[in-house]
Amino acid sequence: MSYMKDWFTEDEDDIFMGSPKSKFFDIARTASSEVVEDEIDKIIEKFAILELVMTKEKGEDFDFEQFFKQYAFENTDEVNNMKKGLYMEFTGEIICRLDS
Repeated sequence: MSYMKDWFTEDEDDIFMGSPKSKFFDIARTASSEVVEDEIDKIIEKFAILELVMTKEKGEDFDFEQFFKQYAFENTDEVNNMKKGLYMEFTGEIICRLDS
C-alpha cells in the first residue's frame, strides 16, 4: 500500500499526536520520579559502557565529542531514526513500569 506512510518516519507532529521525543517527555513528566530516575540511570549506564568500550578500543585520548559530532553530521537520517526508536523504547520502559 504505497499510499500509506510508514508510521516510524512520518511527520513529527503525526506520531501519537507528537514526536517520540515529545511523548517521552510527556510520559516522563507524569510518571513517578522514582521510575523515571531509574530508567534515566539505565540510559546513563549504557552510555558509560559505550564510552568504556570505545576507550579500550580507541585509547584514552580519543575525542568522543568530535567523533559523535562528525558521525551525526555524516549520518543524520540514520541517527535521527535511531533516536526516534530509542525514545519510543525508553517511553515503553517507563509505561511498563507504571503498570507494576
